[in-house]
Amino acid sequence: MMRDLPSFSGLWIGKKLRSRLAAFFLHAAFPVCIASACFHLICGPAARAQSTSATTWTVSIVLPPRLVGGQPATLAVLGVDGRLAQGIAVDIGKGQRVKTDKTGRAFFTAPSDAAVLIATAAGDSAAALIDAPTAGSGALGAIVAPVVSQVDRFSVCGGGFRGEVDANRVSINSERAFVLASSPECIVVLASPRALPGPAKLAIEVAGAQWSAATTLASLHFDPPLPPLVPEKRSKLALHVQGTDQALRVWVENRTPGVLRFLRGDRQEVLTSGGAQNSAEIEVQAIATGDFSFHGRILAAPDAGVARRYFTAADNIAPKELQHEVKNLADRLTHHPDETQKVWRETEAILSTTMAGDFRTLIASAAAALQ
Repeated sequence: MMRDLPSFSGLWIGKKLRSRLAAFFLHAAFPVCIASACFHLICGPAARAQSTSATTWTVSIVLPPRLVGGQPATLAVLGVDGRLAQGIAVDIGKGQRVKTDKTGRAFFTAPSDAAVLIATAAGDSAAALIDAPTAGSGALGAIVAPVVSQVDRFSVCGGGFRGEVDANRVSINSERAFVLASSPECIVVLASPRALPGPAKLAIEVAGAQWSAATTLASLHFDPPLPPLVPEKRSKLALHVQGTDQALRVWVENRTPGVLRFLRGDRQEVLTSGGAQNSAEIEVQAIATGDFSFHGRILAAPDAGVARRYFTAADNIAPKELQHEVKNLADRLTHHPDETQKVWRETEAILSTTMAGDFRTLIASAAAALQ
């Protein structure tokens, strides 16, 4: 859905908002749009909605962050328009392939003889850690970040969930939430379109057992650039947080560097101020007229343990010239888990020279855990 904001200096500025679920029903095809905080600078007519003919040129695979070996799980696939995509074949390794059903999700069994699962489909890949089954894996318990996005998907992990996605019922402040993917240890959740920023109580029901936890829903909003964008001139984007007065780490990516340049890097972390006027500024410079967009997402706390497991898996398939470096990164996180930022920067350097493939997928997963 596209909403137009007022025109500034003869240039249309639009804010691209997510298409959200109007209602949740079991056994139906759900149109889900996973959101970005985006602006578009448009000279001339307003931008049109994404063409449906392009929705599966490339996809995004959604996996539960952790799987249990030999146990069932469910993944989801999103098209480029952010909607759940039907009929997408997903390779899950060792010659196994599953296809998404009419709800855009696919059921599979996690391998019991691997440390990670790598799923690939139509231009995307994703990885999930595989844990060994334990005697206590059926006990309910969960971990959710203290602040999560009002509109982006987020994970709840712990135990007692079901790999069959529809067997997990989740509500947030009494509003039914949508479960995109699941395993016995983790579920991936999208809040109801009616959810509001602020304190949130999660209620999870699995096979008659109930569990609850507290978090905070936060949303990101960007003001139009001030001063208005003019090619070769500097300006500022103001990022505002609603729902929490906590200072948040936000990862912002410039999707159109040929039109707009972020002066401190087109991929950067910003820290909001906290307090009643919780905000941050991003210094930008217009390069040329045209469409521009950028994406902002709330960062969770770095997890050295998760990153270390991905490095260990990557070491087994690393190119010979990188094996020592990857092993060293894993060892450093074992002995110095507080060095996540240093290790992340070195990981990003590896990614900058690594081609697509399973090794890159694992290194990218480690980097994501360290952000």
